[in-house]
Amino acid sequence: MCGTNFVDEATAAKIAAAAATFRQITTSPFGDDDEIGMLNLITPESMRSVLSRADAGHTIDLSVDYFLGMPSFTAAGQPPYQIWMTNTPRGTALDDSTGFGEQNQLVGYSGDAISMYTHCGTHIDTLNHFGYGRKIWNNFDADEYLGARHWMCAGAEKQPPIIARGILLDVAALKGVDVLPQSYGITGDDLAEAGRRQQVELRPGDVVLVRSGQMTLWDDPRAYITNEAGVTRDGAEFLARSGAALVCADNLSFEQIPSTEEGNWLPVHTYLFAEAGVPIMEVVDMEQIAAEKMYEFCFIGAGIKLRGATAAPMRPLAMPFLGR
Repeated sequence: MCGTNFVDEATAAKIAAAAATFRQITTSPFGDDDEIGMLNLITPESMRSVLSRADAGHTIDLSVDYFLGMPSFTAAGQPPYQIWMTNTPRGTALDDSTGFGEQNQLVGYSGDAISMYTHCGTHIDTLNHFGYGRKIWNNFDADEYLGARHWMCAGAEKQPPIIARGILLDVAALKGVDVLPQSYGITGDDLAEAGRRQQVELRPGDVVLVRSGQMTLWDDPRAYITNEAGVTRDGAEFLARSGAALVCADNLSFEQIPSTEEGNWLPVHTYLFAEAGVPIMEVVDMEQIAAEKMYEFCFIGAGIKLRGATAAPMRPLAMPFLGR
């Protein structure tokens, strides 16, 4: 069953979504200096409990590979993923960029560099990614906390490693399709029904993965990024009020594209970050756990500590629970 019927009062008081006001910044229940929102619901005790039940012998990688031409936000003017060689064995021998002369005939040296938008590939968004006007989660003001290059608060380096109970809500399977139709809006009712069908209950501190089936289109970048099915504000409210610490999707934008909310072109992002304090992870490969019907598991993941960044690449893992 999907719900939060057994949440104690102390935990319920920490779920920011319960006190959220439409299109208003929420003050964190974790204090004036809080920069990570509902990730605070993950505690040392909860991490130990989850790890104690995990079958590390069956670890599933939930991330995608990075490659030239991969789906990204290039249509919105963002830079594409790029990789280039900075050193090759023959080139280094010819130009002696290392200064080691004839040693380069023996030592075959290869090196490379990459350039990309931080919201490229499997990544976790931070709470400074979207807000309302100048302000973000917990009333941090851009005039005070945004430098010339990056935010001075709520950046990727502030997010801790995440070890938590993971839940898969397979909405594509619920609807009997490989991938949901373009621009389909995933509602709270859809998510609740998926939970009932799978016999899983959402609990505060969970990492919730929502499958639309979009990852089946990953090898076709144009199809993958065109008018994605995604979570509506109603669906996001269902997840946030259930106490989700992190919500994840297999598409590029998490939410329904295009927006159906008048006056807000990305209503789910603004709601989850500014009102509910819930970070988002996108471009998550859920196909294997869906095929194995792994609806409950140990989730492990950590983003790169990019100081002040609005997102960071992440390589999340799923491990089934012993005896499932």
